[in-house]
Amino acid sequence: MDAINPYIGFNGKCREAMTFYKECFGGELDLQLVDGSPMEQYWPAGKGKIFHSSLSLDGKMLLMGSDMSGPQGQTAGDNIQLAISCTSEEEINRFFQKLGEGGQVLAPVSEMFWNALFGSVRDQFGINWMLNYYKS
Repeated sequence: MDAINPYIGFNGKCREAMTFYKECFGGELDLQLVDGSPMEQYWPAGKGKIFHSSLSLDGKMLLMGSDMSGPQGQTAGDNIQLAISCTSEEEINRFFQKLGEGGQVLAPVSEMFWNALFGSVRDQFGINWMLNYYKS
């Protein structure tokens, strides 16, 4: 495992929030828009919204976030997930299986357009986990 980082849902205020955190902590901010991305076909109402953002400092990830959410939106306090950067296909599958025991699969591990395997699960304690393995 490379890291576990907070992933925050912002209900349409991702750009504003992540810009604020950049002002607080410094670092490099990357904002990826829904517009013109492969995500546009899945979220047509997301025009002008952020599907993924990351703030890193000295090569280390601090925060990640997005405007994407389910139809009911997100509630402050319930809008944080933990994102695991895995180092192998075996590792992502092992963590996914173990975290899912007694929990709920939110998205099975599958190939994504950003050249990675990705899956998400809610564990038996109600914590949401996002697992990602970038393929070489």
